[in-house]
Amino acid sequence: MSKTSLFENFESTSEKKWKQKIQFELQGKDFNNSLVWKSLEGIDVKPFYHSNSFFKSEDIEYKSSKWKIGDSIFVNSIEKSNLHALNLIKNGIEALYFIIPKELKSVEPLLANINLSSVTIYFETLFVSENFTSILQKYSEKKNTIFYILNDPISQLSKSGNWFENIKSDFNNLNKSLISGNNLNGVVSVDLGLFQNSGSSIIQQLAYSLSHANEYLNLLNIKLIKSIVFKVSIGSNYFFEISKLQALRILWQSLTKDYGVSINCHIISKPTKRNKTIYDYNTNMMRTTTECMSAILGSSDTIINTSYDNLYHKRNKFGDRLSRNQLLILKNESYFDVVSNPTEGVYYIESLTNNLAQKALNLFKLIEKEGGYLKLLKKGVIQQKIKSHAKKEQLAYDDRREILLGTNFQENFDEKMKNEMELYPFTKHQVRKTILEPIIPKRIAEKVEINRLKHE
Repeated sequence: MSKTSLFENFESTSEKKWKQKIQFELQGKDFNNSLVWKSLEGIDVKPFYHSNSFFKSEDIEYKSSKWKIGDSIFVNSIEKSNLHALNLIKNGIEALYFIIPKELKSVEPLLANINLSSVTIYFETLFVSENFTSILQKYSEKKNTIFYILNDPISQLSKSGNWFENIKSDFNNLNKSLISGNNLNGVVSVDLGLFQNSGSSIIQQLAYSLSHANEYLNLLNIKLIKSIVFKVSIGSNYFFEISKLQALRILWQSLTKDYGVSINCHIISKPTKRNKTIYDYNTNMMRTTTECMSAILGSSDTIINTSYDNLYHKRNKFGDRLSRNQLLILKNESYFDVVSNPTEGVYYIESLTNNLAQKALNLFKLIEKEGGYLKLLKKGVIQQKIKSHAKKEQLAYDDRREILLGTNFQENFDEKMKNEMELYPFTKHQVRKTILEPIIPKRIAEKVEINRLKHE
C-alpha cells in the first residue's frame, strides 16, 4: 500500500480565496452585514476561520479529561450532611463541596467513612478563620490527604457590601490561614460567577476576576499561595463559554509569570442562574446540559450541576438525581472524559480564546492603572459597568433579539406556576447598612415572570 499522504492531491486554500468564494455566492450582498454576527461582547464572529487568522501565543495544556463530577452540601447538621455526602458518593459524585456557615470544632464527623483518597473535598467558609484552617490542616496530615478551603473576603465585600469583619481583620486572618494551612491544596478563591450572574460581559468577568485575584497577590504572602480556586458560572453562549475558561488560564499564567511565581489555577464550574426560568422549566435541563459541556471542553477541574427546578422548589431527590445524571451521562455514556483536549486545532475556539484574553487583559490593565479592583469597587465604578452591560443584555431579550425559549419565545400561557412556588425566585432587596453598593445577581426572565404570575 502506498504511504503517500491522503491529502497530497488536494490543493490548500487560503483565507482570501475562501472569502472570495463566499462573496461570489452572496451575489452582491455585503459579507459583513450578511454573515458576520455582532456579539454582545463586542466581538465579531465570522462565518469561517482559517489557520492564518490567529496566533497561538500561549503554550497551555487544556485538560478536558480530568474533570470530576461534584455536588454541594450546605452544612446545617453534621450528621445529616455526612449521610448525604455518603449517598452522593454512592451515586457517582467524585467531589464534595461543603458550605460551612459557622466554625466547626472538628471535621472528622462530617467526613466519616468517606474515602478521601478518591474524593476531592472543598470547604467554602462563610467566615475567615485561622483556627478552622488549622483544624483542616491537622486532619489532612492525619489522613494523609489534601483539601481545598475557599476563603474569599473580597467576594464577601462585593456581594454583600461589607467585609466579614473589616479589611484589616479579614486579611490578617487570611494571611495566618495561609501559614496554618500550608499542607492544604488551596486556601484562597475568587468568585467569577458573581459577575456572570449579575449581567457582566465575558470580558468583564475575566478582567474583574483577574483584578480581584491580583488584590490577593498584592495583599497576601504570595510565596505561600499554592493555588487559587476560581468559581465560574457558565452561560449558554456555548463556544464563548469554552473560550472564557481557556482565556482564564491564559490570563492567570500571564499574571503569575509577571510575579515570577507558579500558582495553580483550579476551576470549579456550575451553570449560571441568569438565564434560568420558572416557566417552561424543563428547558432549564437543556440549558444546563450545554453549559456543562462548555465547562468540560473549557477544562474545568470540577463541575457542579444545578437542578432544573432549583429556582422555585426546595432541594429534592428527583431534581438532584436528574442534575447528577446529566453529568454521569456526559462522562460515562457520551465519553466527555476520553479526549484530553478536543478543542485543539478548532480555529474558531482558539481565535475566540485569544480575542477574549486580549480584550480582558486590556481592561485589566485599565483597572490597575486606575487603582485596582478594590478602589474601583469602593467608588462604584465596577457596579456601574456591570449594570450598564446587564441593561444592554436585558434590552436584547426584551426586544427578542436574544431568545429565552418558553419565556419570550413560544410561550405557553396556559402554564400556571403560582402554586408551585416553594422558594422566592426573584431578586431580594434587603435594607441594611453597607460600606459600599453590593453587586446583585439578577435573572433575565424576572420581569416577564413577575408579570405572568400576577395575571394567573
